Amino acid sequence: MEEEAKMRTCHLLDLPWEDVLVPHILCYLPLQHLVSLQRVSKQFHSLIQVYLANCRVFDLSSVGPSIPKEAFCSMLKENKVLHSLILQNCSDWVTDKELLPVIGQNQHLQRADMSGCVWLTRHSLVAVSLSCMHLQHLGLAHCEWVDSLSLRSLADHCGGLQSIDLTACRQLKDDAICYLAKKCLKLRSLSLAVNANVTDESVEEVAKNCRGLEQLDLTGCLRVRNQSIRTLAEYCPKLQSLKVNHCHNVTESSLDPLRKRNVVIDVEPPLQRALVLLQDVLGFAPFINLQI
Repeated sequence: MEEEAKMRTCHLLDLPWEDVLVPHILCYLPLQHLVSLQRVSKQFHSLIQVYLANCRVFDLSSVGPSIPKEAFCSMLKENKVLHSLILQNCSDWVTDKELLPVIGQNQHLQRADMSGCVWLTRHSLVAVSLSCMHLQHLGLAHCEWVDSLSLRSLADHCGGLQSIDLTACRQLKDDAICYLAKKCLKLRSLSLAVNANVTDESVEEVAKNCRGLEQLDLTGCLRVRNQSIRTLAEYCPKLQSLKVNHCHNVTESSLDPLRKRNVVIDVEPPLQRALVLLQDVLGFAPFINLQI
């Protein structure tokens, strides 16, 4: 009876670690829970180390500010199989010193998001381009350290790139963006928002080279005009979303053909905007027959 009872008793850690616990259980736990589990016992600490060495997705977006840089280095020191590395909200502490070793040993990385990591430098982007040639998605929003040379390096080595967020990368000018467009022909999503250096030249080069483009964010690109939007409409039949808010030189004459293709545009047609303003002033929306 005692032997039967023992046989019926199965503890969590008795299950196969690499065949059951790591791929089918631990992968569903938030990172903060995994960190807590490490403190339970030596066995749990060893189990979490096995998981961290084999995990393919490492997302710090929800816990970034509370993770010490030493813990980040320790958690990924054995990992060589990462496919996705999300460093959003790690701007307070992540630097090249912490990131470069991780990038160097993870050559199969497909997605990296360094948005807002202000203490990194161009060396991190160059390292990504040289080590991660299978990269498909890259987030660099508000990384003002991104410059023309590092972006050119990325374009030269990561031709399979499908999406890149360059929001507020204000060092970049038309020459670097045009170079990227000529090298990364598979781009489907691109943000050039909040960059006063971007002109029609960049948008036209993107349109002519990236024919599969689906999403383009030009918010706040003050020098973009109707000419490039018309080129976009001509060369990008798969376009689904266009953001041109605060692009004061882009008017309805170039946007209307895109609206007729059901492209989602973040600014209302002039009549719609006028009705909204009228409603704000009057406190109600007057009835107007739009079919007249």
